[in-house]
Parts: sequence; structure tokens; C-alpha cells
Amino acid sequence: MGRPDFWNDQEKAQVVIGELKTLNAVIKPFEELIGQGDDLETMIELAEETGDDSFDQELRDSTARAVKAFEAFELRSMLSGPNDHRSAFVTINAGAGGTEACDWAEMLLRQYMMWAEAHGYKVEITDREDGGSAGISNATLHISGNLAYGYLKCETGVHRLVRISPFDSQSRRQTSFASVDVLPEVDDSISIEIRDCDLEREVFRCGGPGGQHQNKTESGVRYRHVPTGVVAESRSERSQFKNDDNAMALLKAKLIKMEEMKREAEYAKMYDEKGEISFGSQIRNYVLQPYQLVKDLRTGFEVGNPRSVLDGDLDGFIEAYLRMKLEQGETTPAT
Repeated sequence: MGRPDFWNDQEKAQVVIGELKTLNAVIKPFEELIGQGDDLETMIELAEETGDDSFDQELRDSTARAVKAFEAFELRSMLSGPNDHRSAFVTINAGAGGTEACDWAEMLLRQYMMWAEAHGYKVEITDREDGGSAGISNATLHISGNLAYGYLKCETGVHRLVRISPFDSQSRRQTSFASVDVLPEVDDSISIEIRDCDLEREVFRCGGPGGQHQNKTESGVRYRHVPTGVVAESRSERSQFKNDDNAMALLKAKLIKMEEMKREAEYAKMYDEKGEISFGSQIRNYVLQPYQLVKDLRTGFEVGNPRSVLDGDLDGFIEAYLRMKLEQGETTPAT
């Protein structure tokens, strides 16, 4: 980077900077771990020399912090995929269940927003379509930051909710479904050719923030890639130009992901497994009544406190999935 001609090739320079950021995301936490280890060693030596019991609580607290930091570092080291370091698009679609499913989809939207905010990511709703009387029919989140896709890729699939319906006057138990798709955001370092003749662009009316300017401005943008039938849209911004950028970024992410999955001979397999957004196709169950449990059907990991999960505590599920993939040999720790 110190070379005078470094910025002559802007695209190459951006790739190098991206790689540097990825390396720093691993090196900095590692250096912090070494520092915490040195501090613990010093505290232990001091406690042994002085025989002062007042160090006990501080030592326990420092040890707990060091263990937590090590576990976080270990989790990051499992993210070695070619796109794991990228930002992510998270798209949620309501499935079988009508109003119940739309409400459930909005609960998932909130869950991922809370997870992202708790981990310091920038999160933005780039597209949202409200349900008939409650919740959302679909929505797309843009979660910006290092490793967002690596952490959230395991959320792709169908999520099932069982609860006493707040919309049923007889308070009967209902089952609802929603699907989640997670895609890596692509940048200029990944080349993809989209010919103008293969694109259909449509603008449509949509409401502004808080329901303002409803149906007054044609600011929503929808792209359709004719050869594949892939569709991407954005309606969250008042500016048509911003929505255009968001929709095109999402379209590129979808097309690149499709090509990757084709190359890996997994495209058809994944969508066969995902199947219909209904009973029997789910990857995770969220049961609120008659008992409380969230269980991932792929890893067997479960939590008896659904509220914490719905408030964004997904780290246990993410770690269990990454460890499962590591054991299956489908990923290798970063070195």
C-alpha cells in the first residue's frame, strides 16, 4: 500500500484493502487475547506472592472475560469461506398461516435486527411489504459489516412457530411458517456480467417512512433478470436512485449465489430441501405453547428461553451450526 502506484488500479487496490480488513479482523482479536493472557498471568503471580484473597474475585472476573473472548475468537476462526467476510442481505417471506405467518415473519425481522445491532453491525431495511392486517408479507435487511454473511448463512431455511394465537378469539394453538434467505453482498472485486437486454426494470409507488407520501411517489424499483427469472426490489428509500442501487446490489448477490451453488452442484439440492414454506420443511422450531423451546433440527441445539432467542440471541445456534460443518469437513478453521 505504500507504493506510489498502489492507487493506479482502483479495483485492485480495493481488493487489497478488503483483504487487509479481513486479516485485521482476525489479528486484532488474537493480539487482544494474548494481552488478556499476559494480564491473567501477572495477576496470578501477584496473588501467589502476596497471599491476598482480595484478588480472587477480580481474577475470576478476568478469567471469565478471557474465556468469553477466546470463544468468540474460536467462532470467528471457523469462518473461512470465500464470502464469509462479506456483508449480508437477509430476506424473510411469510409462508403458510395467513395473518399468523405475517406476524411471525415480522418477529423474525425484529430478531435479526436485534442480533445485528447487538453485534455492532449497521442494519437497514431495504424492502418491506406489510401483511394484510398484521406483520409483513416479506422484507429484506441489509446487514453491513465484516463476517455478517459468515455468521448468518446458517439461518437460510424455513422457521416454524407454535403458539397460542393472539388473533384467534378462541385462543387456539396455531402453527406458522416463514422462510429466511441469506445472501452475501457482492462488490466490485467480483465480476458479474448483466446485460441490459436481460433486465426488466419496473418502478412502482410506495409509502415513505411512517406511512408518509403513501402511493404518491414512484420511488420503488424492481429488477427482473429474464434468463433466470430472479427478481430483486427495494422500496424503503424516498429516493428512486437509492432504491435502484439497493435493488441492483441484491440482484447481483442473488445471481452470484445461484452461480456458486450451481458450480457446487448444490443449487437444486438446497431448494429441494427447503421446499414449500410449510410443515415438514423447517430447519428450526420455536415453541411458545404448550411448553417453551427453540430447537434447531439440523444440529440438535436447543434453548429453553424463546424470548431470549427472539430478542436476537442467536450465537448458540450459529456456533452449533459452524461446529457441525467443521466436523463434517465442509469447512476448515482459518489460519
